[in-house]
Amino acid sequence: MSRVSWRTALCILALTSPCARPTWAEEPSERPCAAPEHRQFDFWIGNWTVATSDGKTAGDNRIEKILDGCALMETWTGASGTRGRSFNIYSQRSGQWHQTWVDTNGTLLQLDGGIEDGKMVLSGSDPGAKGAPVHHEITWEKLDDGRVRQHWRISKDGKTSWNDVFIGFYTRR
Repeated sequence: MSRVSWRTALCILALTSPCARPTWAEEPSERPCAAPEHRQFDFWIGNWTVATSDGKTAGDNRIEKILDGCALMETWTGASGTRGRSFNIYSQRSGQWHQTWVDTNGTLLQLDGGIEDGKMVLSGSDPGAKGAPVHHEITWEKLDDGRVRQHWRISKDGKTSWNDVFIGFYTRR
């Protein structure tokens, strides 16, 4: 029976230099999320105070890059005490942005989309209270004064009749 040196054993376990790496562990030649599409939502990154269109404080929001810049994580604290998180990522496969939102009310919202006329527009559907689908569309727009405007609206048909759920203005803290 042959003995394995501690260095060989360490290399086998760690798969690090100076050991040869198997082909499935090779480093990508370019960072996985380096393409410009991955930076399209960067205007939303920051620590924000969010106010409604009539100036009332809606809450605080922190948007940060995570996972080596491959995703954005939102941490929301509403003025009423509701808390929520979203995870946002650009998918190379679909060519779209994806957001998954969850909160302390038990809400799950999954949206997809991308940049339209310089604005991030994400949309998706979920079953409403009576089981009929509710269509959601949320738009984030960078304003000239450095703020971000968020407009969330819903529709039963997803085409002609829309109702505003939230219009908020993000101001950096």
